[in-house]
Amino acid sequence: MDENNLNRWLNSRKARKAALTADALFEGIKNHSIKDLSQGITLLESTLESDQKIAKELISKCLPLSGKAIRIGITGVPGVGKSTFIESFGKLLHKEGKKVAVLAIDPSSEVSGGSILGDKTRMEEISMLPNIFIRPTPSGKSLGGVAQKTRESIYLCEAAGFDVILIETVGVGQSSTMVHSMVDFFLLLMLSGAGDELQGIKRGIMEMADTLVITKADGDNLEKAKKAANEYKNAMHLFPPSENNWIPKSIICSAYTNFNIDLVWNTIQQFINHNQENGWLEHNRQLQDNYWFEESVRETLIHHFLDNPSSKEYINDLKKQIEQKSISAIQAADILFNQLINKNGSN
Repeated sequence: MDENNLNRWLNSRKARKAALTADALFEGIKNHSIKDLSQGITLLESTLESDQKIAKELISKCLPLSGKAIRIGITGVPGVGKSTFIESFGKLLHKEGKKVAVLAIDPSSEVSGGSILGDKTRMEEISMLPNIFIRPTPSGKSLGGVAQKTRESIYLCEAAGFDVILIETVGVGQSSTMVHSMVDFFLLLMLSGAGDELQGIKRGIMEMADTLVITKADGDNLEKAKKAANEYKNAMHLFPPSENNWIPKSIICSAYTNFNIDLVWNTIQQFINHNQENGWLEHNRQLQDNYWFEESVRETLIHHFLDNPSSKEYINDLKKQIEQKSISAIQAADILFNQLINKNGSN
């Protein structure tokens, strides 16, 4: 690229950047522009202060239009077939006329910080369908591998008119716990013929599941899947009853043959209807809002402590004292907290 073409490209990029206002993006999003939705989510994920300012304005504008979609979390260990299931499930929803957004939390490269798996290549068929939006987000260093801005991305997708939001996690663990706190329905995918220790599944994650699906129930694996489903069904009956009085289901399916994919969708619809009637769905979303408010407060405080330039020298000094075993890590945290309180109290 010669110098003139480079300058034209840079000027064009600056012009596009200047046009990214909250008002302009909101108009595009509410008119179902995928380009504006993608740009809005990019701003959400940006660490630049100028981008964050626009992103916060955009969220405020989109919030009144949000809340109408069914939010579904999908988790399971690597290899269970999450992406294959989502592709088959997404095609079913597309046939039923649903607009579907897939927010896939992609493992991040330790070197570049970018996405490794590339969900559009893993979900090649549905990525080409109209009214299907796939957004891979690198998990980065956020808690539990869940991208920090996934919840805000849900608001933007709902404002853009999507009927179903699917959130795929990296695997089970803290990431699943956080996704559970932002969805209406939590789907746990499991394999037959693999014990709990092998799958890394603990009782806690099973207790969170609204439905458990045994994947890859085809060919020689069909009977194993049926047996596993019955065993998990019996195990789930031993768990304490949920507050919404929903009894979790245990289902077998094959994304490869599309076996029982419709049953999964029917079960989700039954769950939503059940919890709309008893008022739990709205109540649960209010609980989630409170949870994320508290998480945001914690995140802001941590940012103030660790990233504030005026605190870094003081923090580094405390780290040296910890290394020299002059103080413990807990003592250092108390000292830092008291220093912040005294500093703010004197202002």
